Amino acid sequence: MSIFVQPTEGVHLEHLDEPVEIRHSLRQAILDGEDWREGFSSDICIGAVLWERWRPALEPAGMDREAFFDVVIGYGRELWLWLMGERQWDEFLSALAGRVHRRLPDR
Repeated sequence: MSIFVQPTEGVHLEHLDEPVEIRHSLRQAILDGEDWREGFSSDICIGAVLWERWRPALEPAGMDREAFFDVVIGYGRELWLWLMGERQWDEFLSALAGRVHRRLPDR
């Protein structure tokens, strides 16, 4: 299923089911006092999961992995709210997709 981003630029980002295991492990890391931002640099973080799914649409539109991770990291507050249960996954994902779209080159 394609979601969230208006197809005016021809970029369609697929919906991803909520990665519950990642959410639980990152949330537990927070509760254990670890720096939750460390999860961004790991290949089992939410950014890596989304990049794998959205890369086929984003690379042809001019966004590389590093730029994508910058967008995800910049959206850290909303990510934290999702981890803590203050945001629903679909809310977070939809808003992140819009943010990614607005930061595509040539926008």
